[in-house]
Amino acid sequence: MADPARAQRLAKRIATIVATAIEHEIKDPRLEYVTVTDARVTGDLHDATVFYTVMGPTIDAEPDYESAAAGLEKARRQLRTRVGAGTGVRFTPTLRFEPDRVPEAVANMDALLARAREQDARVAAVAEGAKPAGEPDPYKAPRADGADDVDGAVDGDR
Repeated sequence: MADPARAQRLAKRIATIVATAIEHEIKDPRLEYVTVTDARVTGDLHDATVFYTVMGPTIDAEPDYESAAAGLEKARRQLRTRVGAGTGVRFTPTLRFEPDRVPEAVANMDALLARAREQDARVAAVAEGAKPAGEPDPYKAPRADGADDVDGAVDGDR
């Protein structure tokens, strides 16, 4: 098992090599909007998982994960060759590509936070004109005569 710090450095290097190769060397139009977000390497340095996300050609367009996955699958051998040449490790890790769903999770979290803010605003609007139930000061003040017990005993009788 390799040092975890070494595995992290190798993963970072693999992500950089793959991203650069996709951007400059691989001429597949399906990979035009692919962005490498992260890479992870197993402890034995034999397998690497490369995470990617796909942006749409416009803001309103849906990203095409299926064609991007097909393009990455087709370029897998060429990318592994580039990784082997760029890392200099004894055994070039096998590459596996996984779509990174962080942007969808972020959008979902933003929607949940917006809903929570709306509920907080409604509660604040209702509470704005509300008066407390009961007395304005709910805490009992001790009596001046010292008889604040229910059973009638005073402080000195105990």
